[in-house]
This record gives sequence, C-alpha cells and structure tokens, in this order.
Amino acid sequence: MCIAVVGTVLNVHGDQATVIFQGNILDIEIGLVNAAPGDQVLIHAGCAIQKVGPEEANSINSVYLEIMEAVNESGG
Repeated sequence: MCIAVVGTVLNVHGDQATVIFQGNILDIEIGLVNAAPGDQVLIHAGCAIQKVGPEEANSINSVYLEIMEAVNESGG
C-alpha cells in the first residue's frame, strides 16, 4: 500500500525543500510544485506531489491518524 503524508515547508533551496511532518524534518524534492515556506504539501516517495489547503491537510491528517491508531490497536 502506498500513502502520502502532509508536510509543512520550512524552507526552499532550489528544487528541494525542508519540510516537517508528524514531528519529522526531512528534505524532499519539490520540482513538481511551486511551494514556499509555510505551504502545506502532499508528500509521496520523497517528492511533493501537490500543494494542499488547510481543510484538505486536516482531513488527510485525520485519516492518517485513524490508520495509525488501527495499526497500533492490532499490534502491527
């Protein structure tokens, strides 16, 4: 199964950006989107695949947390 997560752009350097998601900070590729610090982006396989607004970001994060809770409850 493949999933994408929402991250907030901290800074941009060329076609890469530093983002934070779920308390993790990492560098990703942003060549597919025009992102700036403060933007929220959907990240899959180390690449930003689209910018998302606050409502969509909250919805995605809620589903992600539900999945993680279900995995934790099942012992996975």
